[in-house]
Amino acid sequence: MIEVKNLVKDYGGHLAVDHLNFTIEDGQIYGFLGPNGAGKSTTMNIMTGYIGATEGDVLINGHNILEEPEEAKKCIGYLPELPPLYVDMTVMEQLEFAAELKRIPKKERKSAIGEVVALAKLEEVQGRLIRNLSKGYRQRVGLAQAVLGMPPVIILDEPTVGLDPKQIIEIRDMIRELGEKHTVILSSHILSEVSAVCDHILIIDRGKLIASDTPENLERQMAGAAGMELLVKGQEEEIREILEAIDGAEEIAVSESGEEGVRKVTFQLMGENCLEDGAEEAEREESEEREESEENEDMNIIP
Repeated sequence: MIEVKNLVKDYGGHLAVDHLNFTIEDGQIYGFLGPNGAGKSTTMNIMTGYIGATEGDVLINGHNILEEPEEAKKCIGYLPELPPLYVDMTVMEQLEFAAELKRIPKKERKSAIGEVVALAKLEEVQGRLIRNLSKGYRQRVGLAQAVLGMPPVIILDEPTVGLDPKQIIEIRDMIRELGEKHTVILSSHILSEVSAVCDHILIIDRGKLIASDTPENLERQMAGAAGMELLVKGQEEEIREILEAIDGAEEIAVSESGEEGVRKVTFQLMGENCLEDGAEEAEREESEEREESEENEDMNIIP
């Protein structure tokens, strides 16, 4: 349904999106996961044609978003983080205006609007001004506007940000319902948010795709893992030898720290008791080195 090829967005030397590649299959709910500033919103804005890419291509149902924007955008419903609503309109006026912009035929508009009003549960507020609605209801209006006309792809940028727990549950239920008939893509920086509703998760950091898998597989890979970063005095060979002796230590990397004789060490500790095991091993090594040093001093040997 969506293919992203070598996507790059460069803001004057800052790579917001760094050679991103991924494919979105039809009929699933996808989650973009990553910290704030990871490039999620920028990627979504490029996918929807809101901004252009520095390099790369985005194909929506076979249509290039830059070369065939009208055909590509017909396939997309988009809800930005801040819904683009006219607060002086009523809910129905906003949806009628959106239906006209989307070129939904006049004879079909009433039923199309009624369908999204029911989906977003807006019946009680359809005659009210948007300025008088709560944030939760404004989010629902934005979602109704995005799905109006029932495009095959729904893209939601942080759809639950700023909502209370009850509203979050309601929006999640709506996303699950949408996922039964549409391909849904939503972004978040909260793992529990995307794992609660998504079939597949794409993790982005600093504009790069660093993981892509189901929530279950990602949680299994992350279970019991602890990332460690240390500053250690000593030679690289000795440091590696000590860490490699620790059960569960993986992905060991040793580099210069900028301070003479001190090295920066990063590694992963895998397993349920990885932190305790690592601490015990480090303490044992330190104790042995201290005893050896004391023996050398007694023998007047300079280590």
